[in-house]
Amino acid sequence: MSKQRDAFFDNAKYLAIVLVAVGHTWEPLKGDSRVLEGLYRAVYAFHMPAFIVISGYFSRSFDMRPDRLKRLITGVAVPYILFETAYWAFRRYVEKDPTAEISLLDPWYLTWFLCALFVWRLTTPIWKMIRYPLPVALAIATVATLSPEIGDDLDLQRVLQFLPFFVLGLGMRPEHFQWVRRTSVRIASVPVFALAVAVGWWSVPRMETGWFYHRDSAAELGAPWWTGPVMVLALFVCSLLLTACFFAWVPGRRTWFTALGAGTLYGYLLHGFVVKGADQAGLFDPAWLHRPFGEIFVTALAVVGVTLLCTRPVRRVLRFSMEPRMEWAFRPDAGRAARERERAGGSPRRPAPAERERVDA
Repeated sequence: MSKQRDAFFDNAKYLAIVLVAVGHTWEPLKGDSRVLEGLYRAVYAFHMPAFIVISGYFSRSFDMRPDRLKRLITGVAVPYILFETAYWAFRRYVEKDPTAEISLLDPWYLTWFLCALFVWRLTTPIWKMIRYPLPVALAIATVATLSPEIGDDLDLQRVLQFLPFFVLGLGMRPEHFQWVRRTSVRIASVPVFALAVAVGWWSVPRMETGWFYHRDSAAELGAPWWTGPVMVLALFVCSLLLTACFFAWVPGRRTWFTALGAGTLYGYLLHGFVVKGADQAGLFDPAWLHRPFGEIFVTALAVVGVTLLCTRPVRRVLRFSMEPRMEWAFRPDAGRAARERERAGGSPRRPAPAERERVDA
């Protein structure tokens, strides 16, 4: 019996990964362009939070059951190890960086998300157990901004500062997504997005872009200690509002890009090689690319490129690295066999959300 996927979430994941790729291609272009920097900040305020909320939503049924731990290892830990190694080779031999080292404790560029997802999912039973998970997660995130000593191990600043969005997703139900998709919310989201772009433009000379990356403490950004907790809470509210507006415009029906939602992890991890390779080759250097027409052209290329990386042929070729079966590495799950025997004797059980999705990156 085939497992049904919700078109809304596949659409949301695809559109979010497109925004991630577009944001990364804007980095070498924005330079002194205040308009592009403002757009960049507006996008960075919600594209990863939206991704992480969905990841939390599909982690609701995660527990320490062997089959789910196995899926966590093969779908998150193994791709992390492989792509952290692949990015090391890229830095060493393409970017000619002799200082590049393989370090599974120091994620580079895009692999931080896999590291964070692994940690978040392992802690899911804790968040499901405590009474006020979101306030606790926000408290942890605010304390993290006060602690420059945390360092780069496992990119722990990002893990902790993005944690509230994952915990929020854990607590969400289908009706919450239905609520934000109402016509009234969709209409209201238009001026909200416009205001976000205007605020992004206004903030360019007044605020460090680093706040939107959630990877540094207040001290590392050269700000007073008290600004860390304030910025965490302020950006959480702004990101949550923009994420709701983003979800309001995600189609709920099947579209031409719905099937691509199953390949967002591929698009996410692979587009980094393309963007970094193009930058290394000087493809972002021509002056005309730093003008409005050039910026639009590069944006269109980013959309097409990441779309191709999410397609079925790419997934088929690289499935060994993203979705390895690895039956040879695990002992037979006696509990799973018992559940299958029980299921065979009765009506089939509807798959839980975490079982319907392999990895929601």
